[in-house]
Amino acid sequence: MDALVEKHFSENRLRERVALIGKFLLAGLVGLLIGLGVTFAALRNGVGFGAVKAGPWTAWPKAGGDAIDPYLRARLTRSGEIPLGASEGVGFIAENDSAGARLDGACDYTVSGQTPQARYWTLTVMTPEGRLIANPAGRNGFTSSEILRSADGGFAIALSHNARPGNWLPLTYRKDFILALRLYETEFSAGGLAFDPANLPVIVKGFCR
Repeated sequence: MDALVEKHFSENRLRERVALIGKFLLAGLVGLLIGLGVTFAALRNGVGFGAVKAGPWTAWPKAGGDAIDPYLRARLTRSGEIPLGASEGVGFIAENDSAGARLDGACDYTVSGQTPQARYWTLTVMTPEGRLIANPAGRNGFTSSEILRSADGGFAIALSHNARPGNWLPLTYRKDFILALRLYETEFSAGGLAFDPANLPVIVKGFCR
C-alpha cells in the first residue's frame, strides 16, 4: 500500500514538473514570437530610436555614427544601405506623400520647394528595399547640379509615367516606392528647428491610374 501511495505521489510530482517546464517553454516561445514580431515591424517600417520626422521625410542622423541603435543597424544590414557619416551629411527617406498617403507607383506626384543649404544634394526614386528602379530613360533621380530652378531658387520635379517638360522622373514601377533625399556637407542639424517641414520639399499626389 505504501509503495502504491509513493508511486502515486511520484507520478504527481513528475506531472507537476512537466507542466512547469511546459509553462516555461510556452512563456519563452511567446516572448520569442513577440520579439521577432517587434523586430520585423521595426525593420519593415524603418523604425529606429534616433528617427526624426519632418513632414513626409524621416532622417536617422545617428545612422553613420557609433550611437546607432540595434533596430536601425539591423535595418541597414537588411537593405544593404550605406548611411552617410556625421561629417558627410544627412539622408532622408519619404515613404508617404505630404498628405500621409503611401507613395504609389500608379499615381503621379510633384516634389517641389527647396532644400536646406548643402554643398550638394541628390533625390532618388527607389523601391522600399532601397533598390534603384529600372526605366527606359535610365533616370532614377536628380542632383542639385542639374535641376532646373525657378527665379526664387525653388524647383518642381514631376514623377509620372508620361514624359513632362522640365524636371521629370519616369515612374514605371506600379507598386509602393520611396524617395531618398541626401544632403552632403550641410549645416542642417537634427538638434534644432532646422527640421521644420518648411525646409524640405513637399510631395503632392496627382492623377492615379
